[in-house]
Amino acid sequence: MRKVIFWIGLLFPFLSIAQVGKVFDQLVMESKILKMERKFAIYLPPDYETSQRDYPVLYLLHGASDNQTGWVQFGEVLGITDKAIEEGIATPMIIVMPDADTRVMGYVDVPNGEWNYEQFFFEELMPYVETQYRIKKEKRYRAIAGLSMGGGGTFNYALHRPDLFQSACPLSAYCGPLSVAEVDHRYKWNNDANISSEHNRIFYEKYGVVYQMTENPIENIKSVRWYIDCGDDDFLYEGNALVHIAMKKRGIPHEYRVRDGAHNWTYWRDSLPEVLRFVSQGFHQY
Repeated sequence: MRKVIFWIGLLFPFLSIAQVGKVFDQLVMESKILKMERKFAIYLPPDYETSQRDYPVLYLLHGASDNQTGWVQFGEVLGITDKAIEEGIATPMIIVMPDADTRVMGYVDVPNGEWNYEQFFFEELMPYVETQYRIKKEKRYRAIAGLSMGGGGTFNYALHRPDLFQSACPLSAYCGPLSVAEVDHRYKWNNDANISSEHNRIFYEKYGVVYQMTENPIENIKSVRWYIDCGDDDFLYEGNALVHIAMKKRGIPHEYRVRDGAHNWTYWRDSLPEVLRFVSQGFHQY
């Protein structure tokens, strides 16, 4: 009897090891819109290979100077998400991390029409990954989040296509230009002399988050669940605070967090479990 107990004791640690997810960070797809190959990374939950079901999806956007490996290498998305799922904080989901740092940096369509990353995201990337992987394709099972430049992308994509996302979680977001004059000052469009003041106005109205929160149809904005998080020492605090104020003035429900921290990966790694919890609440049915 003692020998049986002894062997069970030896085996138990191996039997209790938690399942782990998988990350692939050098995946490639062809883009006709951008006329080049595009890379992306993907996180697959621990039970993906043993189940037959479809999963909700989180599109997770990186910041400036990073690429699709940022959330993998520095954000530790694999370990944090596995832990959140194991602890019941998050539901199993697929996480897609695109690369927006090749040739032209950012998640926008540039005014001269020669680089349309947003068009690529909606017309090529999303359809591709949602057919290549077992992803649920309804709005209620789709969320978006991102940091810094990717936080701006999160705001803009959810504001432009509220029919596609049930939750949006911008972190330390660059909230776009606060005026038309800022567009002219900040964006030189690679010294393209053909960019007119009218182009700048159109760009401001399309990518200025405060402007959109003030002017876009309120029911469209309200159809998205919003979680906004920016550190008290973050240099992008002003834009995030102004967005929060604009949403408060219009009575748009949202979660707004200002925590101790700056514009760095220490802050964003601490943000990710709460993002996973927030979007999982939206994926669930109550």
